[in-house]
Amino acid sequence: MPLSPYSRAQQARQELANRLAEIRREAGLTGSELARRCGWHPSKSSRIENARTAPTGEDVTAWCGACGARDRAGDLIASLRAAEGMWTEWRRMERSGLRQAQLNRLPLYERTQRFRAYSSWLVPGLLQTRSYTTAVLEAVQRRRGLVDDVAEAVNARMNRRRVLHQGNRRFAFLVEESVLRAGVGGTQVMSDQLAALIAAGSLPNVSIGIVQSTPDRERWPVEGFWIYDAAQVNVELVSGYLTVTAPSEVASYAAAFSELAACAVHGADARRLITAALNALDHPDHH
Repeated sequence: MPLSPYSRAQQARQELANRLAEIRREAGLTGSELARRCGWHPSKSSRIENARTAPTGEDVTAWCGACGARDRAGDLIASLRAAEGMWTEWRRMERSGLRQAQLNRLPLYERTQRFRAYSSWLVPGLLQTRSYTTAVLEAVQRRRGLVDDVAEAVNARMNRRRVLHQGNRRFAFLVEESVLRAGVGGTQVMSDQLAALIAAGSLPNVSIGIVQSTPDRERWPVEGFWIYDAAQVNVELVSGYLTVTAPSEVASYAAAFSELAACAVHGADARRLITAALNALDHPDHH
């Protein structure tokens, strides 16, 4: 069974740790001797070699210098950066606030021509209304205890929506039917959002599919993901943000998207489901 992208990120970190351990052994040093040469606590070398602590670029440089292998530091730091790029914890991505996290993704959106997005939790960001985005980001800010720059982050995300109307970009969105009935921001916010979803579906370069909640589904809901051209996939998990660039893994997400699309309804049938969810908000006792 192929490794998940998250497991691959862990594997990449372990491989780096193994290479550092090999350099230490080749130099004939114990972990304690290496730590002494680097000015570290004795346990730090062990934690790095067992991939319990991720080294910094400075740690790798010091390690190689202590082992007389300074010429190998550059290659190892490149491996470190690649491993770091695969997996980013939310707390690290959002350390300087939500606005910066939004801005960081803008270049990727601007260079992408074909977007495919599947969402099992929320309406996809590019289709969100201002009030829906505000409700989502306020909840994130409170839950994670972040600096309160929600208003600026909302502006950044709203600005990103311009890619829907620029150039020859194509967008295919798949949304789980449960998302249409998820309570975000209250009745009015959800009502406006569902109306905006119907309007977005009429854009000539936008396809919206609703994956129905049926009792006999063969393709179950998965974590939300975005496919940018055929170059990159981003996956949003509870603990962090995964970036996938290996062609075989990008292809596996593309295959999952196709399978989910086959379970979805589009066009007039999708509009009917969204309208039904909208009507249920107005008449909660008449589902």
